[in-house]
Amino acid sequence: MTTTTQQPLITNVTGGVGDSPMRPDGAQKTRGEFAYSSDLWADDMLWGATLRSPHPYARVKGLDITEALKLPGVHAVLTHEDVPDNIYGLEHPDQPVLAVDIVRYQGEPVAIVAADHPETARRAADRIVVDYEVLTPVTDAEAAMRPDAPVLHPAHEGGNIVRHAPIRFGEENPVADVVVTGEYTVGMQDQAFLGPESGLAVPAEDGGVDLYIATQWLHADQRQLTKALAMPEDKVRLHLAGVGGAFGAREDLSMQVHACLLALHTRKPVKIVYGREESFFGHVHRHPALMRYEHGATRDGDLVYVKAEIILDGGAYASTTAAVTGNAATLGAGPYRVPNVRIDGYGVYTNNPPCGAMRGFGAVQACFAYESQMDKLAAALDMDPVDLRIRNAAERGTVMPTGQVIDSPAPVAELLELVRAKPLPAIPTGPRDLRELPGGVSNTTHGEGVVRGVGYGVGIKNVGFSEGFDDYSTARVRLEVIAGEPVVSVHTAAAEVGQGLVTLKAQIARTELGVQRVQIQPSNTFVGSAGSSSASRQSYVTGGAVRAACEEVRAGVLELAAARGFAATGLAGGKVVSATNEVLADLVDVLGDEVVERTVEWRHRPTAPLDPVTGQGFAHVQYAFAAHRAVVDVDVELGLVRVVELACAQDVGRAMNPDAVLGQIQGGSAQGLGLAVMEEIQVVDGVVRNPSFTDYLIPTVLDMPPMTIDVLERADPHAPYGLRGVGEPPTLSSTPAIAAAIRAATGLALSRVPVRPEHIVGA
Repeated sequence: MTTTTQQPLITNVTGGVGDSPMRPDGAQKTRGEFAYSSDLWADDMLWGATLRSPHPYARVKGLDITEALKLPGVHAVLTHEDVPDNIYGLEHPDQPVLAVDIVRYQGEPVAIVAADHPETARRAADRIVVDYEVLTPVTDAEAAMRPDAPVLHPAHEGGNIVRHAPIRFGEENPVADVVVTGEYTVGMQDQAFLGPESGLAVPAEDGGVDLYIATQWLHADQRQLTKALAMPEDKVRLHLAGVGGAFGAREDLSMQVHACLLALHTRKPVKIVYGREESFFGHVHRHPALMRYEHGATRDGDLVYVKAEIILDGGAYASTTAAVTGNAATLGAGPYRVPNVRIDGYGVYTNNPPCGAMRGFGAVQACFAYESQMDKLAAALDMDPVDLRIRNAAERGTVMPTGQVIDSPAPVAELLELVRAKPLPAIPTGPRDLRELPGGVSNTTHGEGVVRGVGYGVGIKNVGFSEGFDDYSTARVRLEVIAGEPVVSVHTAAAEVGQGLVTLKAQIARTELGVQRVQIQPSNTFVGSAGSSSASRQSYVTGGAVRAACEEVRAGVLELAAARGFAATGLAGGKVVSATNEVLADLVDVLGDEVVERTVEWRHRPTAPLDPVTGQGFAHVQYAFAAHRAVVDVDVELGLVRVVELACAQDVGRAMNPDAVLGQIQGGSAQGLGLAVMEEIQVVDGVVRNPSFTDYLIPTVLDMPPMTIDVLERADPHAPYGLRGVGEPPTLSSTPAIAAAIRAATGLALSRVPVRPEHIVGA
């Protein structure tokens, strides 16, 4: 083995909670020296490849692997008959590891190959002969809900409806003075991480397997792997490899089972690395949405009711569709006081690519619709759109449509005031730099037909897992003396996916124990679960677990000090101290050759399942809020858009690492910009038409405008350090703000994102 040995990250820099220490992996990533999962290597390693269905919906009538096995260098060709338990799923087991008699989406895995060279493996996969009977795919989510639609999963009791999430709050038929309606569509967005799926499975001498994998949730992967492989948990060991971005797409399995099956079958290490095109088929995407909304208000602008139907296309398999549907429905009225709400959220099976978690998790789609409605309502009332939002803004004590009371600061009005108060960028006069114009250096315009627009958006996002999910994290903290210096070791299974958790864990340890030298152990399944690096939850939940473990270590040190005759009541600056902070003993003297280690399983306050009829219940751990103002230039003759500036204000509760907070807000805003004006997987009759970064466009540094950011710190009394999750809220509000700015520039309704040139010119 050469690159599978993982060493702890030693952080000798100073910096506790509230500071912005340098990331311990930052220099390596900047210099291109960081080892990602695609860099893994083992002696005598084989390469895996996957044969995928070219059809969105077909019956598998026959499968012949003879010619593939004849190819020199091929060590194994496996089909569904070689899978011990051929079913898996993150929340609901409905997906075969390898297709049996039906394929339900283009790209579904049918067979896998291991060979001594990646090209040999791919050629062998091409030699596998599959006899398909092509069926007519079900690709319209609304049509799939009809009673006469073909049922894609006969074992599912709800037909093609994965989940119906009703919200019933207040009066059933309220009356309003002013009513506006709208139908809104959100396209399928890809997480577009830069490091495609990859990993290395290594067979072990005990008959088990070690998997080095880029993932978001080691223990969820392990749970599904042990079932599919029919092996005990202690024989399936997972180690986090370098992750090149995630954004929700790595919550579900991709090549994990395939690599392990091939490694166990051949008794050799097997590496699988997807190319970019295969990556588009190898992971879930953001749910496309069709949303119908009706808002009613008084003539003074007070919201009376919100009615909505939200239809989310979940694609061929369930993944997290049920939870995404719950999020879209419970947050579907927005960060507003609304006395009467009737929302029906639907997640639906189709033969489109599977959809699941992506940054914002259902709240993004709903936010585009309800914010578009607020602009439409403001126009009907002849009110300023920001004034209308502020008039109805939620605050501490507001009762949400689920009946849950917001019991921490909710500075929605303040966030809106902050972004509105920002000075607007000057409108250029005279000759323009092409790089600052719609179309950029393609030289499509020199300013003719360019109109400026300004728009606003604000959103509400839940933090943490919801609806009664047992959400917890485990942390092991160890304090000892190494080479005459106290050292803290922190071990969790939390996935560092680029968000900076590896830095924060060390900050917490320094703050709680006063010891500067901290080792962050590699994440693996040798410690209890930390849950997923998603739902903006890791700082809250794993941060809470690390703090709790540090507190127990502190108590253990004080017990040791007392046993050794040192009178002490606390720790500070690497010393055992008295209540008056008088230094009584150095940690080195107290610890000696002793080790103080504690493992803590930490939970936040519990949530509860929603009532299945009314949608009432304490569904969410925490709410987070962000607001944006967008300034755009639109060439109304060519349909080209340039985002000139984004202003953002967000409440983060406590800025645990201020630099990282700014980075998260900038990154979330960039993904919202992508959804607003460029990012969409084009699916026609179930077939993906643009599985590459040539045709699937993502924002680059040239597309991102300057950002001004206001970070509010309104502590949540229920959260560790008062913090709020940061990563997802800016993804919500940036999209509707940009869409609103384009509407302001063009005068068009623009009820769909991403906004494409033909939506502007064609209208």
